[in-house]
Amino acid sequence: MRPKLLISPPAHEDAIGKFLTQSGTFKHGDLLVNKDGLRIVSHSEEGEPPLIKPSDNQLSLADLDAVKVIGKGSEGIVQLVRHKWTGQFFALKVIQLNIQESVRKQIAQELKISLSTQCPYVVVCYQSYYDNGVISIVLEYMDGGSLADFLKKVKTIPEPYLAAICKQVLKGLMYLHHEKRIIHRDLKPSNILINHRGEVKISDFGVSAIIASSSGQRDTFIGTYNYMSPERISGQKHGYISDIWSLGLVMLECATASAFCTPDQFSEQFCSFISDCVQKNATDRKSAQVLLTHPFLSMYDDINVDLASYFTTAGSPLATF
Repeated sequence: MRPKLLISPPAHEDAIGKFLTQSGTFKHGDLLVNKDGLRIVSHSEEGEPPLIKPSDNQLSLADLDAVKVIGKGSEGIVQLVRHKWTGQFFALKVIQLNIQESVRKQIAQELKISLSTQCPYVVVCYQSYYDNGVISIVLEYMDGGSLADFLKKVKTIPEPYLAAICKQVLKGLMYLHHEKRIIHRDLKPSNILINHRGEVKISDFGVSAIIASSSGQRDTFIGTYNYMSPERISGQKHGYISDIWSLGLVMLECATASAFCTPDQFSEQFCSFISDCVQKNATDRKSAQVLLTHPFLSMYDDINVDLASYFTTAGSPLATF
């Protein structure tokens, strides 16, 4: 028997009614989501905006068949789903609508950022829906899972592969920071996804921040403590460079199996790269754009570093350099 899409039971109608329009569309600020999809409303529109209308090529939840659950969290689940007509796989994130303001803000933030980002190094969001008390987000399926999953299999990642992975993450951060003015604020191994084509992409924008001020600073405290920069832990204003601290700890963890070990048997270039990322003073850290020119990322260019094969053969004897 084919598994069904696991949609959580709806929240009590009276509890969520104040967040819905008369047409049953979930509304948070300028964000609208209903059973036909998602849209951002311009400030010039007056009154209740028209319903979202499905386009000819738009995905529909009715066209997605559940395969299996591939992730669970406090707010919902992630299912692997297959499109009935094309056979394409997607990841379907299913979130029970929560009336808590902080959770609704995180959902709305993730939807708005995912809708606006178009980058090869950021996980694609194809469409989002709201129906019967549930938010459903159709995402690109990364068949290799997360870096956290991968590290459970390989324990540590050799420098040549690490340089190739880091280069893609930095390109994603450069796009978010410089083109979209977004601080991710929760960069960690479980939010960096991989696939068997050798692609590495940043995901999960639930706690990200869009910078609207010219100072490029935020002062809210949110994210995963273990990878959080000193300025964020101490409650100071923080900017894009706080993501660089997190990246440094992620790369160190990938190399040593712990985010709290000091590398002692690594190349000078790798140690220099980590040092540039984890400077205690934020002003001493390098930006994503500058780090992309770091010697560590180019020192293995003359070697055929095949991430696709490496990700595919995880758990088997791996190539060494």
